Amino acid sequence: MGFHTVTVALHLTRRFFSNSSQCRLIHRMDGISRVKRVSIEGNIAVGKSTFAKLLQNAGQNWEVTPEPVSKWQNVEEATSQIVLSPQQTTSNLLQMMYQDPKRWSYTFQTFSCMSRMRTQLQPPPAKLMQSRDTAVQVYERSIYSDRYIFALNSFELGALNSTEWAVYQDWHSFLVEQFGPKVQLEGIIYLRASPQVCMERLGKRGREEERGLQLDYLDTLHVQHENWLINKSTKVHFDHLKNLPVLVLDAGLEFEKDPEVQARLIKEVKIFFHDL
Repeated sequence: MGFHTVTVALHLTRRFFSNSSQCRLIHRMDGISRVKRVSIEGNIAVGKSTFAKLLQNAGQNWEVTPEPVSKWQNVEEATSQIVLSPQQTTSNLLQMMYQDPKRWSYTFQTFSCMSRMRTQLQPPPAKLMQSRDTAVQVYERSIYSDRYIFALNSFELGALNSTEWAVYQDWHSFLVEQFGPKVQLEGIIYLRASPQVCMERLGKRGREEERGLQLDYLDTLHVQHENWLINKSTKVHFDHLKNLPVLVLDAGLEFEKDPEVQARLIKEVKIFFHDL
């Protein structure tokens, strides 16, 4: 084999592998773009986790990512590989925020938003990208409710001061604009129930950090959800959010153990996902 023949062969080999890599990349990006992203929104204790399990069990082409509560309850474990000694205590940032909101709300909202951001930046599971049917990645809340529900509510209640609120909004807008389509949603499921119903469910689930929560607080969060998702009166700062499809489901129904209610809700979700 002559020098010229070897050179041509090497060139063709490089070109083949280069094209193969490009094809794989294009195929992967096409798979990602076909996966729809939807968040489940709703008040504290409205039943998001229960509903998320129903969705996970109902659709083979649906992947549900739960809210990263455990990270907020143990900050050191979530952010460090260092093993703590028995004498060291872990930081339960969720509890700290509820106990002293003026001191810890900004810290908590920063950490919670960053943990949601990481979640939404993760590529979809391979099974979703390979699916030929409607594939949906579902998140339990989102970086948008972090801002337009919880951070905004904290500011309006005085737990975030005007400087903290300005700083939060500045970096939140910057990150969302930088990541663009990688964190955008195609739809929202709003689990809607009265604050009274949420208060009853909150008492039943008995999460330690929420023990001191009052109905008034759930009332304010309910108003924030209504303003953002129903009345459309919340000022949003991203164009893709302004006309985002919202499926409103009656979460006041006892759907946890009622198969008929579950079937009706899942049917509505399937239609919603199909139309995205």
